[in-house]
Amino acid sequence: MTRRMEVHDYSPSWVACYEDAAAELRETLGDVLIEVHHIGSTSVPGLASKPVIDILLEVADLDALDALNSTMEALGYIPRGEFGIPGRRYFPRGGDARTHHVHAYQQGSQHVRDHLVFRDYLRAHPQEAEAYAVVKRAASKAHLTDPESYVEYKSAHVRALISRALDWAKQHNEEDAIKEAE
Repeated sequence: MTRRMEVHDYSPSWVACYEDAAAELRETLGDVLIEVHHIGSTSVPGLASKPVIDILLEVADLDALDALNSTMEALGYIPRGEFGIPGRRYFPRGGDARTHHVHAYQQGSQHVRDHLVFRDYLRAHPQEAEAYAVVKRAASKAHLTDPESYVEYKSAHVRALISRALDWAKQHNEEDAIKEAE
């Protein structure tokens, strides 16, 4: 079976899927886990997406998380190590019929902030989310069974979105600091 990059209309059920998985991870990972976040397209209300729940874990120590690889496997997650991103631990679930991606970083990682800023930017800017959905649907149509090409098709748009999101977050943080000083 080949992974399919099918983009679906937004489903409110994705939130419940995230909450179930987050509860399971909190219970299983215990003190290693500091925080769990719903990220990716399924975390943005109204955004079309592949029905794969992206979960971001902030952990106290990556080595301690690595020691729990067999525990993650028992939950159906496959430990893939950094999988191309230094400082990350990646755990897909569901094989070719992928259901979840867990991305774990040590607390304080810039990757954590970037993922959360990207999510929050799309939540705050529905027009940007809709434009992104158009690109995702086109990528799916062009590369339904080629995950790497699907990602590459979207990459320029995603890079531009990340840049705007980081600018927005910087401006947002500066405005918050001014309000606090008043």
